[in-house]
Amino acid sequence: MCRNIRQLFNFEPPATEDEIRNAALQFVRKVSGSTKPSQRNEDAFDRAVGAISASVRELIESMETTQPPKNREEEAAKARARTLIRFA
Repeated sequence: MCRNIRQLFNFEPPATEDEIRNAALQFVRKVSGSTKPSQRNEDAFDRAVGAISASVRELIESMETTQPPKNREEEAAKARARTLIRFA
């Protein structure tokens, strides 16, 4: 259920709003135990996703590092290589 929660800090280009929202959505789904809320809970669900997205954006923007930014394509290639080894 948490497959979209990935490291979002220190990438070039920086994490997009869509990536942050997807991670927040997965987090709320995990915590609530529901992939799709009922109509009664939909507003609370959406507010939680919005609040977590804003918090994550604030966190990412306020963090500092001395490490050079990671390249998304290189990191994706490394992940694919690990998957091939794991499931070969």
